[in-house]
Amino acid sequence: MKTYVGKICEDGAYRVVIEDERGSVSPLPLRLDLANKSPTGFSWGYSGSGPAQLALALLADAIGEKEALEVYQDFKRAFVAVLPAEWYTSDEEVKERAKYLKAVRSHEAA
Repeated sequence: MKTYVGKICEDGAYRVVIEDERGSVSPLPLRLDLANKSPTGFSWGYSGSGPAQLALALLADAIGEKEALEVYQDFKRAFVAVLPAEWYTSDEEVKERAKYLKAVRSHEAA
């Protein structure tokens, strides 16, 4: 299991890391290769380009690139836009939220 941890640093920078089950910590990649929503980095707590980049990066890491591209805007609005200054979530929670959002999308399309 992985844990994603985000915090706003004293210098105002938004930092997001991945902590694995062994305790190793690494930065969450921006994933500008998938979509360039915010080349300056992640942010959260509102609905904008930085939160879109974070939503895409979290989803790509947890559920894969193709599925991430399908639901990241919905995930941004439902999850990333309401995150507090410091937060953490598991890859399992990201997967469950993505699964729910995909179900809602397919129900609305029907």
